[in-house]
Amino acid sequence: YFDYLKGYYDATIQSDGSIPSYKLESYNIDMLPAGNALFYLYEKTNEPQYLQALKTLRSQLDTHPRTNEGGFWHKKIYPSQMWLDGLYMGSPFYAQYTLKFEGGKNFDDIAKQFELVQKNMIDSKTGLLYHGWDESRKMDWANKETGNSPNFWSRSLGWYVMALVDVLDYLPENHPKHQELVTYLNQISEAIAKQQDVSGLWYQVTDQGNREGNYLEASGSAMFSYAFAKGANKGYLPKEYEKIAEKAFDGMIKNLVKVTPEGHVIITQACAVAGLGGNPYRDGSYEYYIKKKKKDNDPKA
Repeated sequence: YFDYLKGYYDATIQSDGSIPSYKLESYNIDMLPAGNALFYLYEKTNEPQYLQALKTLRSQLDTHPRTNEGGFWHKKIYPSQMWLDGLYMGSPFYAQYTLKFEGGKNFDDIAKQFELVQKNMIDSKTGLLYHGWDESRKMDWANKETGNSPNFWSRSLGWYVMALVDVLDYLPENHPKHQELVTYLNQISEAIAKQQDVSGLWYQVTDQGNREGNYLEASGSAMFSYAFAKGANKGYLPKEYEKIAEKAFDGMIKNLVKVTPEGHVIITQACAVAGLGGNPYRDGSYEYYIKKKKKDNDPKA
């Protein structure tokens, strides 16, 4: 595993620490999680190019565009928008970096990202969080009153709960924001658990399992299983979430995993990609999410 990891980074990082495939000016928060394992690699090898690559990725957050309240835009091409996906893409990397190299000075800024999601993107009826929020209300998909996108997408919620359990690895228990994030994790986990299907899985559009065309989706279900298991193991969530996680995992194995005669393991029913806005335009409708292409063994699952 170590050789694989080092080989990946050595193929993408030059000896001077530069990353040819990385474009700072895109301000794409999806670029940051590729750096998550670099902390481990630098710790093990002490090779300076890995530290330089970490610094390069971290520098993006210093100038990354933000909403008026301080939330990171998802990408420069999506102005004034926060997406749930972005919490996973930016926050665990930011938290690990500020703990290891900055004495934890930016934990409040990291917590602020979650605070803004909770303030602006929560649905009071279900307790679930919408996929995206547009501060400017200019996008056609945005509700003109709230700025929220129209639906709940399981994978985006999965990114969010994974972001919470992973950030809590680095945020000390005695930090004033620690308990706040644990509270958010409990609130959203309770809302997600209510939507679990009898199979143990979750639907692509989280709260509409009874609608035609909706399907039990692999990546969101896997992410919930991970976050609930880790949350329970670490004591952030009540012990009952171990059973919810096990039911989800068993449901994955029983319903969504195939083994070929040659012994290849295939995860099925994974949504390949989904987003909001862009070109061609993605409207965030129910029909949009259920018609997105599915892909076997999609990396997110």
